[in-house]
Amino acid sequence: MMRIAIANQKGGVGKTTTAINVATALAATGHRTLLIDLDPQGNASTGLGITQAERNRSSYDVLIGDCSAEDAVIPTRVPKLEIMPATQDLSGAEIELIDYEQRTHRLDKALREGEQGRWDICLIDCPPSLGLLTINAMVAAHALLVPLQCEFFALEGLSQLLQTVDRIRGRFNPGLSIMGVALTMYDRRNRLTDQVADDVRACLGDVVFDTVIPRNVRLSEAPSHGMPALIYDYRCAGSEAYMQLARELIGRLPQREEIAA
Repeated sequence: MMRIAIANQKGGVGKTTTAINVATALAATGHRTLLIDLDPQGNASTGLGITQAERNRSSYDVLIGDCSAEDAVIPTRVPKLEIMPATQDLSGAEIELIDYEQRTHRLDKALREGEQGRWDICLIDCPPSLGLLTINAMVAAHALLVPLQCEFFALEGLSQLLQTVDRIRGRFNPGLSIMGVALTMYDRRNRLTDQVADDVRACLGDVVFDTVIPRNVRLSEAPSHGMPALIYDYRCAGSEAYMQLARELIGRLPQREEIAA
């Protein structure tokens, strides 16, 4: 199973929207997909129509060892897409995990001990911080997908994230790679948007996906209906962009034999 963490310590850059819609697109192309909601706000769970009553077990229970990964996973309305939901209990997890052995490897351990072959790909929706939850995601992941809002301050946040990735590689997960940077909330009417996009591409080159995610009302509306934009309105510009982004991501996936090794 290929594990991809969707991370950026800056909030409001489209992490959860990217997680929901890329996961849906992957499932639609036949990949058995698991989405892990590791954000205490639980927006990825809500955005896929998972009610609080359905979250009997969550990613919190998996991290503290109360249940296995399989026991916390529930199906979604999207065929071939399952989710490990989040609850507000995650808010205290960073403090509770301090007393646990290998607290940075809790998620990785749970996924390694889980049922092999059930999913082809796993996406991990991280909180907007570089705390212990995000570190757990990075230690468990093979690669990162970084949503980057086309704004000036986003560039500063990106450099901080890259420094964190280097530290994770050095101490915990030497195989962690950056699968790609996805430019989000792109507005062609704003000249600064183009300037930021050009600067990011000049700095990171081919790491940046060709596909850009535009500002789109339908992307904002879909979560309130408990469904991905790809189902809410698959013809809107945002849905089409996420389908294209998923195609690019699939093209960057290593072969299964390499993952297994």
